[in-house]
Amino acid sequence: MKRIINKKKIELFRKELYKEEKKESTIEKYIRDLKKLEKYLEGRPVNKENMIQFKEELQDCGEYEISSINTYLAAANHFCDVMGWKDAKVKLLKRQKEFYESENTYLTKEEYKKLVLTANKKGQKRLSLIMQTIGGTGIRISELRFITVESLKKGKVNVYNKGKRRIIFYPEKLQKMLSRYGKEQRILFGCLFRTKTGKPLDRSNIWREMKKLCKKAGVKSGKVFPHNLRHLFAREFYQIKKDIAKLADVLGHYNVETTRIYIKSTGIEHRRVLNMMRMVIGMGNIS
Repeated sequence: MKRIINKKKIELFRKELYKEEKKESTIEKYIRDLKKLEKYLEGRPVNKENMIQFKEELQDCGEYEISSINTYLAAANHFCDVMGWKDAKVKLLKRQKEFYESENTYLTKEEYKKLVLTANKKGQKRLSLIMQTIGGTGIRISELRFITVESLKKGKVNVYNKGKRRIIFYPEKLQKMLSRYGKEQRILFGCLFRTKTGKPLDRSNIWREMKKLCKKAGVKSGKVFPHNLRHLFAREFYQIKKDIAKLADVLGHYNVETTRIYIKSTGIEHRRVLNMMRMVIGMGNIS
């Protein structure tokens, strides 16, 4: 059998991903990433040599971050697994561990407040409540469908994600605001954040609304995306609780190493702490 990527093999790969119970959005991401390899090969076979050249091409073009390159390679490797071409697989790129979050993506609590207040001022009540729900509970955007009228009455929500169940409690103020919103929108049962047809809101719609809002709020676009609100929640929770294991449970992480990524500070914040320590005494007249 020729090792050529074609429509038939791509569809076979799609079916296998479905059997693995991957989410539809995840499956589409795998397919898009695989087509990057298909385009590069232009009908040439999938073998070790061509895979290495593909990897080098991604590195040399200067267009992609290491994380993006690894995403393309992971999709290609998984495809090779499914096809039984394991000898063609390549190693992912090693990424140096970053101890600080980029100042260009670090969302502060003040900036978060600006976003919420601007949404309120512009009459975007649903968007304001979505941001406050993520910021106030640490819930994933994909888990917003679990925010239901029934859960609000209980004051807590059962979330099922990635094969794991966890309980998320509502802050009292958020619980009241969401209950009021449900009554105003005449939502008597089921998912609270929904489209006109009653389906849970799509993450892409929320992302676009937030991007439009950031200009009005005067917050840099690179800092404004739903998952960043979850990072902000994690940092605020950790500052009060100082318990990374508990935070991992709240966020639904299997590994605390993942949680550590969420509570990274910027280099500026680290320098501020160093200055507060006052461990540098000085040298006479030299300040």
